[in-house]
Amino acid sequence: MNIKLNKFKENIKGKSVAILGIGISHIPLIRYLAKLGVDITAFDKSDESKLSDVINEFKDLNVKFSVGDDYLKNLVGFDIIFKTPGMRFDLPEIEDARKKGAQVTSEMEVFFDVCPAQIFAVTGSDGKTTTTTLIYKMLKEQGYNCWLGGNIGNPLLDKIDEIKDTDKVVLELSSFQLHTMTSSPQVAVVTNLSPNHLDMHKSMMEYIEAKKNIFLHQSDNDKLILNFDNDITRNFIKEAKGKTVYFSRVNNIDSGAKMNGEMLVYSSGKDTKEIAKASDVIIPGVHNIENYLAAIAAVIDYVDIDAIKRVVTTFRGVEHRIELVRELDGIKFYNDSIASSPSRTIAGLNSFKQRVILIAGGYDKNIPYDVLGDVLVNKVKCLVLIGQTAPKIEQALKDEINKTGKGKDIIVVRCKTMKEAVEKAYENAKSGDIITMSPASASFDMFKNFEERGNLFKNIVNSM
Repeated sequence: MNIKLNKFKENIKGKSVAILGIGISHIPLIRYLAKLGVDITAFDKSDESKLSDVINEFKDLNVKFSVGDDYLKNLVGFDIIFKTPGMRFDLPEIEDARKKGAQVTSEMEVFFDVCPAQIFAVTGSDGKTTTTTLIYKMLKEQGYNCWLGGNIGNPLLDKIDEIKDTDKVVLELSSFQLHTMTSSPQVAVVTNLSPNHLDMHKSMMEYIEAKKNIFLHQSDNDKLILNFDNDITRNFIKEAKGKTVYFSRVNNIDSGAKMNGEMLVYSSGKDTKEIAKASDVIIPGVHNIENYLAAIAAVIDYVDIDAIKRVVTTFRGVEHRIELVRELDGIKFYNDSIASSPSRTIAGLNSFKQRVILIAGGYDKNIPYDVLGDVLVNKVKCLVLIGQTAPKIEQALKDEINKTGKGKDIIVVRCKTMKEAVEKAYENAKSGDIITMSPASASFDMFKNFEERGNLFKNIVNSM
């Protein structure tokens, strides 16, 4: 019996509840709460015509709606408010409702409160999805009944009645989900940190503080896995509440997951277990070696080495992450749409041994792009730019050329659409070349999300 869940159901029944944002995580939440006898009003800034399918779907559940530009003006008189992750917690309307007695929470916060199973959770600027998926696959390979959710796209609160205390839950958590969290998982992983989402966060410090909630509320018995090679995450150990374990690709740490020559190993200090060879890892890029090391450190107490090896030698990666789309006329096309930050694109470009044709650019998150300069002059032969950040990326290239003299032969092409960008990239390619779409930017200037961007790229390439 899940006592916490039963208490939640009793407390929320008959309450007046506002759901802010009608997206992936909130549609199943609305269905679930409606079954519990909750008076629901759903809020969204999209207009009624764009939400017609959703509105029709919830007609029989007596859900009320407040939509359009002024959708938050009706946020008055609610007992509980569920905020979507991508919304600031300190909006004036939310602050006013909180002062008047409303409890402001989120789908993820409630899930942590009522989940009976052990939770493994991953956050970071890059590598979250791959590391989360690896942990999930390793635990499943060991035979655990596992649930995968969070920012990876699978809300789990509506599945809570099926989750048992013997199960394992694996979550990817964004800074938006973590910002107001007051609970932490039993096993927490921070892959790395670099400037990101500064269009939503007021500063880099606020972004870091949000990420830290993944471990700040742990107990002495919990475990935290940190990237030793990242200056920010390495120093989180000072604030850790539970047992801390490092992983490192380039440093010979005394204990934790690391590289020993070409071997991925886990050292507990006294003994070292050989896990697999780096050459056994199918997905390309040294950043994916780091993702494996993080996952190994997370599951080593729960999964046999043989089970980990089976995942290493069979896992072919996650969609939109340096995904080989096709080879045409000897030219390979890669979809790396997940690369929504410069650091992610740098990792993607460094996974290739040759200079490539890069399609980049997108929504501007107000983060610096100067860090791209070095990898552009060394790893790119033709730069095809689209979107809001095109000028910033081109300027990063120009500054590096002026500083070092390298990269003067790089062709730069500006395009207005993804189709034009793919066509121009193909025009500048010859047999043996690689074309990769790795934007170094978010997708929201032209697309709903990075998946839509990646799928369009793949459709264009496959139709050539």
